[in-house]
Amino acid sequence: QRNITFTGQTTYSTGNAPNSVVAADVNGDGKSDIIVGNAGSNNVGVLLNIGNGTFTTQTTYLTGANPYELTAADVNGDGKTDIIVANYNSNNVGVLLNIGNGTLANQTTYSTGNGPVSVVAADVNGD
Repeated sequence: QRNITFTGQTTYSTGNAPNSVVAADVNGDGKSDIIVGNAGSNNVGVLLNIGNGTFTTQTTYLTGANPYELTAADVNGDGKTDIIVANYNSNNVGVLLNIGNGTLANQTTYSTGNGPVSVVAADVNGD
């Protein structure tokens, strides 16, 4: 049995009603960054990992209404982590492509059924 001790928590501001969070390397520096879905602000926030246990303030990117859940994956095969978000009240899924240095392009949306609540990235066509 090991005795593990943690330091006090550090908090970071997000948008309104953050309800989904994922860690992924957005800027390609090998460190996990924080990506948060801010449901009440209708945006996704990215907090880049500085490397000493701290993160930058969030940079926000507009999504559809009530971004309910998100995931990170390289959807276009360029080696950069992109963001996929289920926009619950917009009835669509948004894809924010990574254009480099941790910067994301405006979302491209794809219609879904009513109220999507989850997203998963997978290679469904085997390419």
